[in-house]
Amino acid sequence: MLREELDLALSWAAAEGWNPGLDDAVPFYEADQQGFLIGLLDDQPVAMISAVTYGTSFAFMGFYIVRPEYRGRGYGWQIWQAAIDRLANRNIGLDGVPDQQDNYRKSGFILAHRNIRYQWSGHPLPPQAPLPGGASLIPLDGAALSSLKRYDRAFFADDRTHFLRCWIVQPHCTAIAVQQGEELLGYGVIRRCRDGAKIGPLFADTPEIAASLFSALCSHSDEPVFLDVPECNAAAMALAERHGMHRVFETARMYTQQAPEISLERTYGITSFELG
Repeated sequence: MLREELDLALSWAAAEGWNPGLDDAVPFYEADQQGFLIGLLDDQPVAMISAVTYGTSFAFMGFYIVRPEYRGRGYGWQIWQAAIDRLANRNIGLDGVPDQQDNYRKSGFILAHRNIRYQWSGHPLPPQAPLPGGASLIPLDGAALSSLKRYDRAFFADDRTHFLRCWIVQPHCTAIAVQQGEELLGYGVIRRCRDGAKIGPLFADTPEIAASLFSALCSHSDEPVFLDVPECNAAAMALAERHGMHRVFETARMYTQQAPEISLERTYGITSFELG
């Protein structure tokens, strides 16, 4: 895709009910400018998919849409194969709806865990949790990019510095970190979406730090807030349910190779890519 075609893609995603962020196009495109594929029929777009690379070993697929009037003709399979070919020899991740797991298994994907999407109504505001001694909440753009890159690397399968650099400064976005001395103890981002706002990511060294970040991020939205939680993190599930959030959706995280060694026990909210 060209950059302007990604705006069309976002409108397709919204029509599917995927609720993308208002300003998602720039950070997603900067992650990998060759990573968004579009299928044309007589120069008209009929299918699309993302096949975004990170570092040298990882990739993520998503954003897999065929226009309704062109479904059932094999165009989706063609663009899927083009994406798989582009990502050859990498460990590929995706988040799929559960009823598509069998189809993804046929392409070599293996279930790792489920992600549960929670919704918070916006009232009352979660109470501020105490922070460790000497730690404080700071705007994330005030932390050195090197510190953010080092901290984030524990939660993602490869380097995604280009994405993060754009993700934390996009319009309609608030990014907050907990810092102690020169070290980060957690960070989170909330961004406006077509419907409400989404928190993602939300990483923290302890449940208390996660709760403090969650409260601070929610204070920047007077609309419904969505949070995608790895089901395997009991503390993250408890955080969502303790604040009266309710389940609205779930996805299956799958990989073509062994699940990467990332810190799911400190992952309280994933970046809800929608676009992969």
